Amino acid sequence: MTRVACIGMCSGDNVADNVAAASRLIREAHREGAELIATPEMTSLMDQRSGALALKARSEEDDRALRAFRRLAADLDVRLLIGSLPVKVSDKTFANRSYLIDQKGEISAYYDKIHMFDVELGDGQIYRESAKFRPGGRAVISDSGLAKVGLTICYDLRFSNLYRSLAQAGAEIIFVPAAFTRVTGEAHWHVLVRARAIETGAFIVAPAQGGRHLDGRETYGHSLIVGPWGEIIAEGGVGSGVTLADLDLGAVRDARRRIPSLGHDRAFEPPV
Repeated sequence: MTRVACIGMCSGDNVADNVAAASRLIREAHREGAELIATPEMTSLMDQRSGALALKARSEEDDRALRAFRRLAADLDVRLLIGSLPVKVSDKTFANRSYLIDQKGEISAYYDKIHMFDVELGDGQIYRESAKFRPGGRAVISDSGLAKVGLTICYDLRFSNLYRSLAQAGAEIIFVPAAFTRVTGEAHWHVLVRARAIETGAFIVAPAQGGRHLDGRETYGHSLIVGPWGEIIAEGGVGSGVTLADLDLGAVRDARRRIPSLGHDRAFEPPV
């Protein structure tokens, strides 16, 4: 059995405050026996106001949040999945980057969000993630020492081919750190997370931002840990908190044996 934890947050516009809040919850999860702890998308900064990223985001080498989380992982002897940080990659461009950190504080893997949240929700909410963030171009799987894990972020959840490729590469746990809007979360969050678990026969661990943020955005929360048969094992609420579950990785092998669809791909002609 592997005990995992989702950290639910309502991150604000101050990096130091967000790091402190996340660190307190990570320590709480560690005291509860969690071996693999995941935080939500944009753990260190939720500020979509004009100019905020240019002022507050840093390069990977200079990111104080990343340094703090690496030290914390080593201090606690625990594995961390930092859902994402805004990382400066040029003067005007950023990556929405997730980090898997081992129990020695070393970066085991990182993943840049591939699918950009460019949507108009019809109620005055307009998002253009691609205006500031550079999309990633590669899927990422890593051996955490506890399980083979796949890395994704938030809007990726709507693109099932990414999850299928991770599962076919051997992922047993797939992370979905998120900051779903309240509107889309109420409509789709539970259904999409469960669907990705069923399709892949993998555990889905989805820590979420939840609440009204200082920049005016409202997120849905409800961190989820879902089993490979699609069952919700644990669910958080809105706002800060720790959601725990014990995962039996044998359930992945069992689900994929019962429904071996990952090996049933067939070539076909596209529609015209």
